[in-house]
This record gives sequence, C-alpha cells and structure tokens, in this order.
Amino acid sequence: MPQLPPVPAWDGMHPLIIHFPIGLLLIAPLFILIGALLGSAKGRSYLVTALLLMVLGTASVFIAVSTGKAAGKLADRSPEINAVLEHHEGLAERTRLTFSLLTVIFALLVGALLRVQRLQTRRFATLAPLLFLLLYGYGALTLSDTAHNGGRLVHEFGVHALVAPMPGQPGPAPPAQEREGE
Repeated sequence: MPQLPPVPAWDGMHPLIIHFPIGLLLIAPLFILIGALLGSAKGRSYLVTALLLMVLGTASVFIAVSTGKAAGKLADRSPEINAVLEHHEGLAERTRLTFSLLTVIFALLVGALLRVQRLQTRRFATLAPLLFLLLYGYGALTLSDTAHNGGRLVHEFGVHALVAPMPGQPGPAPPAQEREGE
C-alpha cells in the first residue's frame, strides 16, 4: 500500500495553500457577473455564492500570507531574491487588505440586496454588482501581481519551500556548489 507523504511543517505549507486564494478569488467575479446579468430574484443565489467564494478566498489569503512569511524566513537569499521576495511580501499584504475590504463591502451589498425591499429592483440588482466589479478589478490585478512575483521566486530564482523527506527516502541532493567540492 502506498504511503502518504508527510504533512509539511507550517513553513513548508505555502505551495500547498497558495493556489486556494488564487482560484477562489479569481472565479468569484464570474458569479458576480452572472448574478448581475440575471437581475434581482434569479441572480441572488449567484451573488451569495460569490460572497461565499470571497469569504473562503480571503480567509485563505490570511493563511497564505502566514505560511509565506514562515517560508520566506528559510529562503536562501541573494540581493536579487531579497528584492523580489520583499516586493512579493508587500503585494501579499496589500492583497490581504484589499480582499478583506472587498469582502466586507460585497457582504454589505449582498445583505442590502437581500434585506432592503426598495433596493430589490432590477436596476439596482444589476448596476450595483457591476459597479462593484470595477473595484474587484483592482483586487484581481493585485492578486495576479502577487502570484506573478511568487512565480518568479520559484521559476526564475529557484526558491522552494523546504519539505521534509518521507521516512526511508533519501533527502534532496545538496546544491551544486557543495557537490563540486567533493
């Protein structure tokens, strides 16, 4: 029977966690758009679903920032890596703040659409979410920029989270400079 890999420590969880906020927060605007285009009664369930995606995505941003900070403390550093890592961390903080605010604003909007009778018109149910999507665009761009800089760290500079080897398996090969001195 195959053995499951060990669960990484908190500082090794970042690569496992990071894809959740990206996926959840970039799919939510599609539900907002569908909800807006369907209008008041038909679109409500799509708007509530978008809110749920935003809440889950925003919560996962908090976890991703925390695991990223822990992983960043272990990263090999060069001046170039340090610059990109600091930029990535700053963008991650901005993403966390942006989506926290966007989620609260959207929760208020959805709450108003569900509870305030005079706002349950087709016009408001269509225009308000569409206007909100303009704000959401800023968040999506910030999230994408954060992800891009994280991708640069991995694919351009080779920065990886440290994960313990499975029991009975050899660890990772030492860096090339250590092997050359053998």
